Amino acid sequence: MRPTLRLRLTLLNGILLVAAGAVLVVLAWLLVDESLHPADELQAGSTVTLNDGSLREARAWQNEMIDQASDELLLKGFGALIAIGIIGTGGAYLVAGRALRPLHAVTQAAQRLGEETLEQRIRYAGADDEVAELARTFDAMLDRLTAAFESQKRFVANASHELRTPLAVMRTEIDVTLMDDEADVAEYRRMAKVVRNASERANGLVDALLVLARSEAQSGRRLVRKVPADLATSAYTALSAVKAEAERLKLEVTTDLQAAPVVGDPSLLDRLAGNLIENAIRYNHLLGKLWLRTCLVNGQARLIVGNTGYEVEPADVPGLFEPFRRGGWERTGSRGSGLGLSIVRAVCDAHGGTVSAVAQEGGGLEVTISLPAADTTPVVAATASVPRGRV
Repeated sequence: MRPTLRLRLTLLNGILLVAAGAVLVVLAWLLVDESLHPADELQAGSTVTLNDGSLREARAWQNEMIDQASDELLLKGFGALIAIGIIGTGGAYLVAGRALRPLHAVTQAAQRLGEETLEQRIRYAGADDEVAELARTFDAMLDRLTAAFESQKRFVANASHELRTPLAVMRTEIDVTLMDDEADVAEYRRMAKVVRNASERANGLVDALLVLARSEAQSGRRLVRKVPADLATSAYTALSAVKAEAERLKLEVTTDLQAAPVVGDPSLLDRLAGNLIENAIRYNHLLGKLWLRTCLVNGQARLIVGNTGYEVEPADVPGLFEPFRRGGWERTGSRGSGLGLSIVRAVCDAHGGTVSAVAQEGGGLEVTISLPAADTTPVVAATASVPRGRV
């Protein structure tokens, strides 16, 4: 037999019950031996007359009676102890089995679990004890697993769709051009440009997926690379990279880049700032506004990126951080891969920080990044030259 929890509880209960009964029998035997001494108060040589008329010496009769009572007590006591032990052990086995029945339900549910049976739950309705707590915890775990599987399915479906679109464009352009016997060099150049744009889109999506996977792999763990960095430097570098696009849209860009030192992976932090600023420009409008601030608040290094643009419903804001969500719409074929804010959230999680967003009145979004701040001494000199003001 396996040393199951039910068997161990039964044996423990039986051992304790028999041990307690044995102690009581021994105590009773000692009390009988100590209390039955009435002949000690008689004079030496005294005799007693029994019912059959025979005379016995008092002390000899007393010793005989004590021995007889002790033997009878031990015999009947241990007999009763054996009966109580058997009944108690059997009862303990039944009670333990009933108490552990939810554990069997948990085991059976775990054995039946699969992608098609994640909807099953224990739904324990017994006493509010530790077993009930375990059952509730198991049901909550299944709820999280179900949500994770559903999220994974949506992610795979969306990623497949996003990758299939540029591949389909490339194949269509190539097939149409090759089937045209009168296609000239200009037509082939046009086809090559379309194929190149589609391949760049697919390559950008693959790069974004790799960064997202890398960030999520480090979420809740120690970062592979941890060096001093500054959110102000990352923001300034990202803003410089998209300066031409901001000028094309004639955006009013306001910056206040104070030192915001952190310790982490600079490449991930650069991608975080780059994604926020690129989104702020991509989803802006002509003659719009973009504001960018970094600062230290209560031991937290903060990066704030806000912009005017499309109106976003406050209820849609949390969904923007899900993969393949663009301004509240999924897989609409709009600009970008829809992974920008997902990567931002994953990078924040990897660095032990938080990210939040607030929809602006009249359109636009303001995103706030908070990361644990590092020692400011070695970083201030490196960020003192970051420009502030209006671009």
